[in-house]
Amino acid sequence: MKICVIGGGGAIGGYLAVMLARAGNEVTVVARGATLAAIQERGLALIMDDQPEPLIAQVNAVEKITDVENPDLVILAVKAHQVEPIVDDLAKIMGPNTILIPMQNGIPWWYFQKLAGPFQDHSVETVDAGGNAKKAINPDNIIGCVVYPATFTQAPGVIRHVEGNRFPIGELDGQVTERIQAVSEAMVAAGFKSPVLEDIRSEIWLKLWGNMTFNPISSLTHGTLEGICQYPLTRELARSMMTEAQTIAEKLGVTFRVDIERRIAGAEKVGKHKTSMLQDLEAGRSLEVDALLGSVIELGKITDTPTPCLNSVYALTKYLDENVQASKGSLSLPSVSGY
Repeated sequence: MKICVIGGGGAIGGYLAVMLARAGNEVTVVARGATLAAIQERGLALIMDDQPEPLIAQVNAVEKITDVENPDLVILAVKAHQVEPIVDDLAKIMGPNTILIPMQNGIPWWYFQKLAGPFQDHSVETVDAGGNAKKAINPDNIIGCVVYPATFTQAPGVIRHVEGNRFPIGELDGQVTERIQAVSEAMVAAGFKSPVLEDIRSEIWLKLWGNMTFNPISSLTHGTLEGICQYPLTRELARSMMTEAQTIAEKLGVTFRVDIERRIAGAEKVGKHKTSMLQDLEAGRSLEVDALLGSVIELGKITDTPTPCLNSVYALTKYLDENVQASKGSLSLPSVSGY
Protein backbone atom coordinates (compact mmCIF):
# COMPACT_ATOMS: atom_id res chain seq x y z
CA MET A 1 0.00 0.00 0.00
CA LYS A 2 1.21 3.50 -0.84
CA ILE A 3 0.93 5.46 2.40
CA CYS A 4 1.54 9.11 3.25
CA VAL A 5 1.92 10.12 6.90
CA ILE A 6 1.48 13.85 7.43
CA GLY A 7 3.27 14.63 10.67
CA GLY A 8 5.36 11.51 10.14
CA GLY A 9 8.20 12.88 12.23
CA GLY A 10 5.96 13.33 15.26
CA ALA A 11 5.31 10.90 18.07
CA ILE A 12 2.30 9.00 16.71
CA GLY A 13 3.01 9.64 13.03
CA GLY A 14 6.58 8.41 13.39
CA TYR A 15 5.47 5.28 15.23
CA LEU A 16 3.00 4.46 12.48
CA ALA A 17 5.43 5.28 9.68
CA VAL A 18 8.18 3.01 11.02
CA MET A 19 5.91 0.03 11.61
CA LEU A 20 4.02 0.37 8.34
CA ALA A 21 7.23 0.77 6.33
CA ARG A 22 8.85 -2.25 7.98
CA ALA A 23 5.74 -4.26 7.03
CA GLY A 24 6.50 -3.64 3.36
CA ASN A 25 4.37 -0.60 2.57
CA GLU A 26 5.71 2.31 0.53
CA VAL A 27 5.70 5.10 3.10
CA THR A 28 6.26 8.82 2.58
CA VAL A 29 6.38 11.15 5.56
CA VAL A 30 5.79 14.88 5.53
CA ALA A 31 8.06 16.64 8.03
CA ARG A 32 9.96 19.88 8.49
CA GLY A 33 13.21 21.38 9.74
CA ALA A 34 15.62 19.28 11.78
CA THR A 35 13.21 16.35 11.76
CA LEU A 36 13.07 16.27 7.96
CA ALA A 37 16.85 16.51 7.72
CA ALA A 38 17.35 13.70 10.25
CA ILE A 39 14.94 11.36 8.47
CA GLN A 40 16.49 12.05 5.08
CA GLU A 41 19.97 11.40 6.47
CA ARG A 42 19.46 8.48 8.87
CA GLY A 43 15.94 7.19 8.38
CA LEU A 44 13.20 7.14 10.99
CA ALA A 45 14.02 5.38 14.28
CA LEU A 46 11.64 3.81 16.78
CA ILE A 47 12.76 2.77 20.28
CA MET A 48 10.66 0.09 21.98
CA ASP A 49 11.25 -1.56 25.35
CA ASP A 50 10.83 -5.07 23.94
CA GLN A 51 13.41 -4.51 21.20
CA PRO A 52 17.16 -4.58 21.97
CA GLU A 53 17.97 -2.12 19.20
CA PRO A 54 16.04 0.79 17.64
CA LEU A 55 13.86 -0.14 14.68
CA ILE A 56 15.00 1.83 11.65
CA ALA A 57 12.81 2.49 8.61
CA GLN A 58 14.04 4.06 5.40
CA VAL A 59 11.09 6.14 4.28
CA ASN A 60 10.59 8.84 1.70
CA ALA A 61 10.63 12.24 3.42
CA VAL A 62 9.30 15.48 1.92
CA GLU A 63 8.58 18.95 3.24
CA LYS A 64 5.45 19.77 1.27
CA ILE A 65 2.21 17.82 1.24
CA THR A 66 1.81 18.62 -2.44
CA ASP A 67 5.06 16.72 -3.16
CA VAL A 68 3.20 13.48 -2.37
CA GLU A 69 1.86 11.71 -5.44
CA ASN A 70 -1.23 9.50 -5.62
CA PRO A 71 -1.29 7.92 -2.15
CA ASP A 72 -3.68 5.08 -1.43
CA LEU A 73 -3.88 6.06 2.23
CA VAL A 74 -3.16 9.36 3.97
CA ILE A 75 -2.69 9.37 7.74
CA LEU A 76 -3.16 12.85 9.17
CA ALA A 77 -1.09 12.72 12.37
CA VAL A 78 -0.95 16.37 13.41
CA LYS A 79 -2.58 18.24 16.29
CA ALA A 80 -6.16 19.43 15.77
CA HIS A 81 -5.16 23.09 15.64
CA GLN A 82 -2.60 22.28 12.93
CA VAL A 83 -5.20 20.96 10.47
CA GLU A 84 -6.71 24.24 9.26
CA PRO A 85 -3.45 25.72 7.85
CA ILE A 86 -2.81 22.63 5.72
CA VAL A 87 -6.31 21.58 4.71
CA ASP A 88 -6.15 23.11 1.23
CA ASP A 89 -2.89 21.29 0.42
CA LEU A 90 -4.34 18.11 1.89
CA ALA A 91 -7.34 18.37 -0.42
CA LYS A 92 -5.01 18.61 -3.44
CA ILE A 93 -3.60 15.08 -2.92
CA MET A 94 -6.97 13.45 -2.27
CA GLY A 95 -8.21 11.43 -5.24
CA PRO A 96 -11.71 9.95 -5.37
CA ASN A 97 -10.47 6.65 -3.92
CA THR A 98 -7.84 8.00 -1.53
CA ILE A 99 -8.48 7.04 2.08
CA LEU A 100 -7.88 9.68 4.73
CA ILE A 101 -7.51 8.73 8.38
CA PRO A 102 -7.48 11.81 10.62
CA MET A 103 -5.81 11.01 13.95
CA GLN A 104 -6.60 14.10 16.00
CA ASN A 105 -7.61 13.88 19.63
CA GLY A 106 -10.96 15.27 20.69
CA ILE A 107 -14.10 15.85 18.67
CA PRO A 108 -13.07 15.74 14.98
CA TRP A 109 -14.26 18.22 12.35
CA TRP A 110 -16.14 15.43 10.58
CA TYR A 111 -18.10 14.31 13.67
CA PHE A 112 -21.58 15.15 12.33
CA GLN A 113 -20.95 14.13 8.72
CA LYS A 114 -22.83 10.99 7.73
CA LEU A 115 -24.45 10.97 11.18
CA ALA A 116 -28.19 10.52 10.90
CA GLY A 117 -30.25 12.74 13.16
CA PRO A 118 -31.06 16.37 13.91
CA PHE A 119 -27.40 17.49 13.86
CA GLN A 120 -26.36 15.85 10.59
CA ASP A 121 -23.67 17.91 8.78
CA HIS A 122 -23.45 20.38 11.67
CA SER A 123 -20.04 22.09 11.79
CA VAL A 124 -17.92 21.87 14.94
CA GLU A 125 -16.75 25.47 14.95
CA THR A 126 -14.30 25.03 17.83
CA VAL A 127 -12.08 22.74 15.75
CA ASP A 128 -13.15 23.83 12.27
CA ALA A 129 -13.92 27.55 12.17
CA GLY A 130 -16.12 28.35 9.22
CA GLY A 131 -16.36 24.67 8.34
CA ASN A 132 -13.22 24.92 6.20
CA ALA A 133 -12.10 21.31 6.61
CA LYS A 134 -15.66 20.05 6.21
CA LYS A 135 -15.93 21.92 2.92
CA ALA A 136 -12.48 20.98 1.59
CA ILE A 137 -12.46 17.25 2.37
CA ASN A 138 -15.06 14.87 0.97
CA PRO A 139 -16.40 12.77 3.88
CA ASP A 140 -16.47 9.77 1.51
CA ASN A 141 -12.66 9.73 1.77
CA ILE A 142 -12.60 9.62 5.57
CA ILE A 143 -12.24 6.68 7.91
CA GLY A 144 -12.44 7.49 11.63
CA CYS A 145 -9.78 6.33 14.05
CA VAL A 146 -9.04 6.47 17.77
CA VAL A 147 -5.39 6.61 18.85
CA TYR A 148 -4.51 4.79 22.08
CA PRO A 149 -0.70 4.32 22.10
CA ALA A 150 1.52 6.59 24.18
CA THR A 151 4.67 7.75 22.39
CA PHE A 152 6.93 10.79 22.40
CA THR A 153 9.63 12.33 20.24
CA GLN A 154 13.01 11.69 21.87
CA ALA A 155 15.04 13.54 19.24
CA PRO A 156 14.53 14.65 15.63
CA GLY A 157 13.70 11.48 13.70
CA VAL A 158 13.70 9.33 16.87
CA ILE A 159 10.43 8.15 18.42
CA ARG A 160 10.10 6.46 21.81
CA HIS A 161 7.17 4.06 22.30
CA VAL A 162 5.79 4.03 25.86
CA GLU A 163 2.84 1.64 25.70
CA GLY A 164 -0.13 0.50 23.65
CA ASN A 165 -0.71 -0.43 20.00
CA ARG A 166 -4.48 0.00 19.48
CA PHE A 167 -5.89 2.00 16.58
CA PRO A 168 -9.61 1.09 16.25
CA ILE A 169 -11.13 2.34 12.99
CA GLY A 170 -14.62 2.83 11.62
CA GLU A 171 -16.50 4.18 8.61
CA LEU A 172 -18.42 7.38 9.36
CA ASP A 173 -21.73 5.68 8.55
CA GLY A 174 -20.87 2.51 10.46
CA GLN A 175 -20.66 0.20 7.44
CA VAL A 176 -18.08 -2.57 7.26
CA THR A 177 -16.64 -2.01 3.79
CA GLU A 178 -13.97 -3.74 1.77
CA ARG A 179 -11.68 -0.74 2.04
CA ILE A 180 -11.84 -0.54 5.82
CA GLN A 181 -11.16 -4.25 6.09
CA ALA A 182 -8.10 -3.77 3.86
CA VAL A 183 -6.85 -0.92 6.07
CA SER A 184 -7.40 -3.03 9.18
CA GLU A 185 -5.45 -5.91 7.66
CA ALA A 186 -2.57 -3.58 6.72
CA MET A 187 -2.46 -2.19 10.26
CA VAL A 188 -2.55 -5.65 11.82
CA ALA A 189 0.22 -6.84 9.49
CA ALA A 190 2.33 -3.92 10.77
CA GLY A 191 1.89 -5.04 14.38
CA PHE A 192 -1.08 -2.93 15.49
CA LYS A 193 -4.45 -3.86 16.93
CA SER A 194 -6.92 -2.19 14.59
CA PRO A 195 -10.43 -3.63 14.91
CA VAL A 196 -13.21 -2.35 12.67
CA LEU A 197 -15.96 -0.74 14.74
CA GLU A 198 -19.52 -0.03 13.64
CA ASP A 199 -19.77 2.91 16.06
CA ILE A 200 -16.49 4.83 15.94
CA ARG A 201 -18.03 7.87 17.65
CA SER A 202 -18.67 5.98 20.89
CA GLU A 203 -15.00 4.95 20.88
CA ILE A 204 -14.01 8.59 20.28
CA TRP A 205 -15.95 9.59 23.38
CA LEU A 206 -14.42 6.81 25.47
CA LYS A 207 -10.92 8.09 24.69
CA LEU A 208 -12.00 11.73 24.94
CA TRP A 209 -13.59 11.07 28.33
CA GLY A 210 -10.09 10.76 29.76
CA ASN A 211 -8.28 13.27 27.55
CA MET A 212 -10.71 16.13 28.22
CA THR A 213 -10.27 15.70 31.97
CA PHE A 214 -6.77 14.46 32.73
CA ASN A 215 -4.99 16.55 30.10
CA PRO A 216 -6.14 19.98 31.33
CA ILE A 217 -6.00 18.97 35.00
CA SER A 218 -2.42 17.76 34.53
CA SER A 219 -1.48 21.02 32.83
CA LEU A 220 -2.92 23.08 35.64
CA THR A 221 -1.37 20.96 38.40
CA HIS A 222 1.68 19.40 36.70
CA GLY A 223 0.39 16.09 38.04
CA THR A 224 0.75 12.64 36.50
CA LEU A 225 -2.19 10.39 35.70
CA GLU A 226 -1.58 8.32 38.83
CA GLY A 227 -1.30 11.39 41.02
CA ILE A 228 -4.47 13.03 39.68
CA CYS A 229 -6.47 9.83 40.17
CA GLN A 230 -5.15 9.20 43.68
CA TYR A 231 -5.61 12.74 45.03
CA PRO A 232 -9.23 12.92 46.23
CA LEU A 233 -10.02 16.47 45.04
CA THR A 234 -8.68 16.07 41.51
CA ARG A 235 -10.25 12.62 41.24
CA GLU A 236 -13.62 14.12 42.16
CA LEU A 237 -13.12 16.95 39.67
CA ALA A 238 -12.37 14.42 36.94
CA ARG A 239 -15.52 12.50 37.86
CA SER A 240 -17.66 15.65 37.68
CA MET A 241 -16.25 16.61 34.29
CA MET A 242 -16.85 13.11 32.96
CA THR A 243 -20.44 13.17 34.22
CA GLU A 244 -21.17 16.38 32.30
CA ALA A 245 -19.57 14.97 29.15
CA GLN A 246 -21.49 11.71 29.44
CA THR A 247 -24.78 13.61 29.53
CA ILE A 248 -23.85 15.43 26.31
CA ALA A 249 -22.68 12.29 24.53
CA GLU A 250 -25.76 10.26 25.44
CA LYS A 251 -27.98 13.02 24.02
CA LEU A 252 -26.06 12.48 20.76
CA GLY A 253 -26.74 8.74 20.82
CA VAL A 254 -23.39 7.61 22.22
CA THR A 255 -23.11 4.47 24.34
CA PHE A 256 -20.31 4.09 26.90
CA ARG A 257 -19.12 0.51 27.32
CA VAL A 258 -17.46 1.24 30.68
CA ASP A 259 -18.54 3.41 33.60
CA ILE A 260 -16.75 6.45 34.99
CA GLU A 261 -15.01 4.67 37.85
CA ARG A 262 -13.58 2.05 35.52
CA ARG A 263 -12.36 4.78 33.13
CA ILE A 264 -10.61 6.59 35.98
CA ALA A 265 -9.11 3.33 37.23
CA GLY A 266 -7.74 2.66 33.76
CA ALA A 267 -6.01 6.04 33.74
CA GLU A 268 -4.58 5.41 37.19
CA LYS A 269 -3.04 2.13 36.05
CA VAL A 270 -0.96 3.97 33.45
CA GLY A 271 1.05 5.24 36.41
CA LYS A 272 3.32 8.26 36.71
CA HIS A 273 2.80 9.27 33.08
CA LYS A 274 2.71 12.88 31.93
CA THR A 275 -0.20 13.59 29.62
CA SER A 276 0.50 14.87 26.13
CA MET A 277 -0.87 18.29 27.11
CA LEU A 278 1.52 18.54 30.05
CA GLN A 279 4.39 17.55 27.75
CA ASP A 280 3.31 20.29 25.33
CA LEU A 281 3.10 22.80 28.16
CA GLU A 282 6.60 22.01 29.38
CA ALA A 283 7.92 22.32 25.83
CA GLY A 284 6.18 25.67 25.30
CA ARG A 285 3.91 24.33 22.57
CA SER A 286 0.27 25.28 22.00
CA LEU A 287 -2.19 23.19 23.99
CA GLU A 288 -5.02 21.16 22.43
CA VAL A 289 -7.53 22.67 24.83
CA ASP A 290 -10.08 23.60 22.14
CA ALA A 291 -10.15 20.16 20.53
CA LEU A 292 -10.27 18.29 23.82
CA LEU A 293 -12.45 20.54 25.93
CA GLY A 294 -13.79 23.51 23.96
CA SER A 295 -15.43 21.20 21.44
CA VAL A 296 -17.24 19.30 24.19
CA ILE A 297 -18.53 22.56 25.65
CA GLU A 298 -19.75 23.52 22.16
CA LEU A 299 -21.66 20.25 21.91
CA GLY A 300 -23.04 20.96 25.36
CA LYS A 301 -24.51 24.20 24.05
CA ILE A 302 -26.17 22.64 21.01
CA THR A 303 -27.67 19.89 23.20
CA ASP A 304 -28.75 22.34 25.95
CA THR A 305 -26.54 20.66 28.53
CA PRO A 306 -25.07 22.69 31.43
CA THR A 307 -21.29 22.30 31.75
CA PRO A 308 -20.14 24.29 34.81
CA CYS A 309 -17.11 22.12 35.65
CA LEU A 310 -16.00 21.88 32.02
CA ASN A 311 -16.37 25.65 31.61
CA SER A 312 -14.24 26.39 34.66
CA VAL A 313 -11.40 24.06 33.73
CA TYR A 314 -11.53 25.27 30.12
CA ALA A 315 -11.24 28.92 31.20
CA LEU A 316 -8.22 28.21 33.40
CA THR A 317 -6.44 26.04 30.84
CA LYS A 318 -7.17 28.45 28.00
CA TYR A 319 -5.72 31.34 30.00
CA LEU A 320 -2.68 29.22 30.88
CA ASP A 321 -2.13 28.51 27.19
CA GLU A 322 -2.47 32.19 26.29
CA ASN A 323 0.14 33.12 28.91
CA VAL A 324 2.56 30.41 27.81
CA GLN A 325 2.33 31.47 24.19
CA ALA A 326 2.68 35.17 25.09
CA SER A 327 5.83 34.35 27.05
CA LYS A 328 7.12 32.24 24.14
CA GLY A 329 7.17 29.07 26.20
CA SER A 330 9.08 30.45 29.18
CA LEU A 331 6.25 31.13 31.60
CA SER A 332 7.37 31.21 35.22
CA LEU A 333 6.33 32.86 38.46
CA PRO A 334 8.29 36.04 39.20
CA SER A 335 10.41 36.14 42.32
CA VAL A 336 8.81 38.05 45.16
CA SER A 337 10.80 39.65 47.95
CA GLY A 338 9.86 41.48 51.10
CA TYR A 339 7.53 38.86 52.54
